[in-house]
Amino acid sequence: QVQLVESGGGLVQAGGSLRLSCAASGSIFRVNDMGWYRQAPGKQRELVAAISRGGSPTYVDSVKGRFTISRDNAKNTVYLQMNSLKPEDTAVYYCNVGVFTTVLATWPVQYWGQGTQVTVSS
Repeated sequence: QVQLVESGGGLVQAGGSLRLSCAASGSIFRVNDMGWYRQAPGKQRELVAAISRGGSPTYVDSVKGRFTISRDNAKNTVYLQMNSLKPEDTAVYYCNVGVFTTVLATWPVQYWGQGTQVTVSS
């Protein structure tokens, strides 16, 4: 089994910053793509940012220039640095990690973190 532990959410004023972390542990041969999703009340979960194993990032347009995704492959950890936060960034943020659990695996298994609340006050 693979466990994901998220940390770093909280309450911040508009214009402030937060840094989210998500560490994967357990039966891991190799971690593939890693990403952050968010879900606001009454809305569908959306992809915020993703990063390949080689470090290539992608972002949803609404966070470009404000959020930075990064990863530490040695620690199987993904980070999301969120700057210039806006009230519309308020949501539960979930990390998503693709894991090859054995050397024989041909497809990565997707795992989700427990979610961390980010609240931005105006």
